[in-house]
Amino acid sequence: MLRTIQAVLLQDAARLTEVLGIALSSARIEIQCLLQQVLDVPRAWLLAHSEHCLNETEQTYYHELLQRRLRGEPVAYLLGEREFFGLKFKVTPATLIPRPETELLVELVLPRISQEGLCRVLDLGTGSGAIALALAHARPDIEVLGSDASATALTVAQANAQQLAISNVAFIHSDWFEAFTVQKFNIIVSNPPYIAAGDPHLTQADVRFEPISALVSGSDGLHDIRHIVVHAPNYLEAGGWLLLEHGYDQAAQVRNLLRQAGFDAVFSACDLAGIERVSGGRIA
Repeated sequence: MLRTIQAVLLQDAARLTEVLGIALSSARIEIQCLLQQVLDVPRAWLLAHSEHCLNETEQTYYHELLQRRLRGEPVAYLLGEREFFGLKFKVTPATLIPRPETELLVELVLPRISQEGLCRVLDLGTGSGAIALALAHARPDIEVLGSDASATALTVAQANAQQLAISNVAFIHSDWFEAFTVQKFNIIVSNPPYIAAGDPHLTQADVRFEPISALVSGSDGLHDIRHIVVHAPNYLEAGGWLLLEHGYDQAAQVRNLLRQAGFDAVFSACDLAGIERVSGGRIA
């Protein structure tokens, strides 16, 4: 049976809420996103044409997307894109989905970029390139390098750089610092894996579909963060900063790791939910 946009919104938003347990307001936004994908129209068009009836082709495509979403597949993977820091990024199951709380990391890096001389920034575990490209876009006068151990993820990052026409960024295949020798950076930033193996959150919501290698980091979730903190001083210029995103309950541990590695001006910052989400420090 063919349905109008209004009927689809009313009926299927309720289904998403019931099956996935998400808020009705969020479910309505998700259904609108699916309809925009199917009809190739902006959101304003949907609102102005609520009585538009989907034809058979549109209905079939929409039904396929809806069933995938009802099975829990993230909307970002269904659409193939996600907005981050005001930019649209291509995402695939080979990369983490950029999240709003990670924008805090970008916001904290930007004021630490010097206004004088060339600043070189390294984004470790760049994934889709969201952090690296957001920084490069905001400050076209700096050089940004993104690295990742996944060649597939780097292909996505490079495609995003090309699509966004951002030229002051490059990407390199590297397992953390493995591919680096004498390079030094003014700022190193990373959103590394920080979930403990066996954490029940790994079987819930969107993370079920995201690459496990980009999520899990040892028995306590801190294996990769320890590695980065210990080795980062070798790749930072004097006075350089290291900033890391971490789990909701890891801030105190990360601050201790930073101090033990010789960092000063150690701090943690809260996201909009009041959770200590990012920690960092400066090397002498």
